[in-house]
Amino acid sequence: MQKIFITGMGAISSIGSTVDEHLNALRSGKCGIQKARFFQSRYAENLVFGEVPFSDDQLKEINNITRQKEFTRTTVLALNAFKEAIHQAGISAELLKSDRTAFISSSTVGGMCYTDELYSDANLKAVPSNYVRSYEGSDHTLRITKMFEIGGIIDTINTACSSSANAIYLGARLIQTGRADRVIVGGADSIAKYTVNGFNSLMILSDEACKPFDENRSGLSLGEGAAYLVLESEDSAYDKTKIAELTGFGNSNDAFHPSTTSDTAIGPILSMELALKIAEIKPDLIDYINAHGTGTENNDITETYALNTVFTKVPPYNSTKSYTGHTLAAAGSLEAVFSLLSLKHNELYPSLRCENPIQEHNSKPISHFCKKELKHVMSNSFGFGGNCTSLIFSKCI
Repeated sequence: MQKIFITGMGAISSIGSTVDEHLNALRSGKCGIQKARFFQSRYAENLVFGEVPFSDDQLKEINNITRQKEFTRTTVLALNAFKEAIHQAGISAELLKSDRTAFISSSTVGGMCYTDELYSDANLKAVPSNYVRSYEGSDHTLRITKMFEIGGIIDTINTACSSSANAIYLGARLIQTGRADRVIVGGADSIAKYTVNGFNSLMILSDEACKPFDENRSGLSLGEGAAYLVLESEDSAYDKTKIAELTGFGNSNDAFHPSTTSDTAIGPILSMELALKIAEIKPDLIDYINAHGTGTENNDITETYALNTVFTKVPPYNSTKSYTGHTLAAAGSLEAVFSLLSLKHNELYPSLRCENPIQEHNSKPISHFCKKELKHVMSNSFGFGGNCTSLIFSKCI
């Protein structure tokens, strides 16, 4: 069976608009969670967000699409990260048009990021807005596909917070089963009233920057962004610089509750065990874990329970949501990028603001920047509905 290599990656979030900017931010402990500058909401004064520090018009100008009035913020964020990933991987225009090149993306809010316009258009309140044809969750996928004339399999996934991790999973399966030679995988989400109001109704939003795995955590911080990886088969990537190998991936569903995982962490445990099985490595060979780590009461306690169940000695772990906030569908691929940066540079980045680690299950995430030789790293993404995905990246031999 063909090995799967990562040959390119791109990212944009509140702490950077390129992968290099993200690396510098992680190394310096930069937090992008603060009062929103561009997002307008009745909650904007009371909550903090991991907002990308550019207006919609600035993002369009950066990406040279000022005339595309129908492009939503979600689509422009996706485009920014997509272009960086294919550029790093050296994917030409001709290769993009090949039926052996697939594109699997993800989003939760999609084009509904313009909630007021959506309401007005749906209820025929006024002249149709520029976005009347842009509200689908797959809108960003379809527009990027059309722009670059991508010739292979196209799909959009929405499994909530595990969406882009599942895009990576599906992309890997397409390569393994011979349906594609290369797949651009990831996701994008932007801050929207639709999601802010939804999470606020669950009473899990914090009025301060989130504190994953802290005893005094008070909820999550919503963020926005996009990230993409280029996966290539062994044959396709033979003469390229390889960032890492995708060796393991596991998906499960604990079917316990629409918005929480079970106390016994059935889903997270199974997803990690499946990823380890596919990678054919023992738990004690994992050198670092990028945890889902939302900063909510339920997630952090169940995830630490799961880690202590799967691993005899829990590897160093952190939550990079403490830097960017929870970027929803983009979280899995964005945190995959962070995991790959740790692996590539042999670096571990601290979980910010974890001053009093959870006592139960002996939860002690990484507290300071350090260098460490890494060979295998894991990235966890656990979504609403109990959909759990774990990915394992390994150094190329």
